[in-house]
Amino acid sequence: MICRNCNRDIAEYSNYCYFCGTQQTGVVTPRPAGAKRLTRSATDKKLAGVCGGLAEYFDADSGIVRILAALATIGSGFVFGILTYIVAWCVLPTRSAPGVATPASVTTGPAAPAH
Repeated sequence: MICRNCNRDIAEYSNYCYFCGTQQTGVVTPRPAGAKRLTRSATDKKLAGVCGGLAEYFDADSGIVRILAALATIGSGFVFGILTYIVAWCVLPTRSAPGVATPASVTTGPAAPAH
């Protein structure tokens, strides 16, 4: 389901959003069917997260996607595969990692006392 305040994906039937803390009340709205986006992974990455993002998008094992990408790169004579990876690295947005604070949710306050 999607948080009504920050529009992030949270667990179904959650009472509170674990990103922004907003209480989820009323009718539960499931994620729209066409809302799946291809992004680079922020958590499952070796180089830039392109293969991890493809694996998340297709609900596949990231190791299999990496092997297929390596075979496609070798089979194409390296140039096409490497250029494709670099273009995907530049074009695909990075998905934010779960639990990472965004600049809007970071609060400023007094520094912690020194011990």
